[in-house]
Amino acid sequence: MKNILLVDDDAHIRALLRYVMIKEGYRVYEAQNGAEAVKLLESNPMDLAVIDIMMPIMDGFELCDFVRQHYDIPIIMLTARDQLSDKKQGYLSGTDEYVTKPFEPEELVYRAKALFRRYNRTSSDIIRMNRIVIDRKNVEISDGQSVLFLPMKEFELLSQLAQFPGRLFSRDELIRLVWGADYAGDDRTVDVHIKRLRQRFTAYADDFTIQTVRGIGYKVEVNKR
Repeated sequence: MKNILLVDDDAHIRALLRYVMIKEGYRVYEAQNGAEAVKLLESNPMDLAVIDIMMPIMDGFELCDFVRQHYDIPIIMLTARDQLSDKKQGYLSGTDEYVTKPFEPEELVYRAKALFRRYNRTSSDIIRMNRIVIDRKNVEISDGQSVLFLPMKEFELLSQLAQFPGRLFSRDELIRLVWGADYAGDDRTVDVHIKRLRQRFTAYADDFTIQTVRGIGYKVEVNKR
């Protein structure tokens, strides 16, 4: 049974989501602000977090950033704020999905299931993007006929993006995940490495693409074949 963390200061919203999530067979934990959510995260293994933005003590952006730094779980940001700048801040904080109120509870369930499928595919050391196979354990990439050799940081960067196809990573997040929190350079190094990866995999554009989301960062899209 998967554990869902619902964080919203609106008791009605929590009750509505609790009902549909329990109906789907999930175990639900509730918090009415970010501080309560942190305590629940520290004492219970969570599989997904649904986080509202406008909350007292610690808002959703701060909580989302905290979750990204300490836990590898999918995040759905749930909010009445639908401005592009709000969505940008949400994705920069590390959310996987951004759902605006009012919403259909069933839609949230569908998105949660899609995120579980996406994250479950990354539990193996093998990541497949059609012909391209990334072997994280042996640090190898192959196309089914030959092994492709990449510098370590390029390998780590591609692996990080490929683990979560469709998920948008900010440059700062990629720096932290690939180069480490103590990296002294700037985020332009991400752009340079992405450019090199695109050049190396030009012949595999039918298999996957690395997409730029202007002003935010990058994501991998695996093409259906």
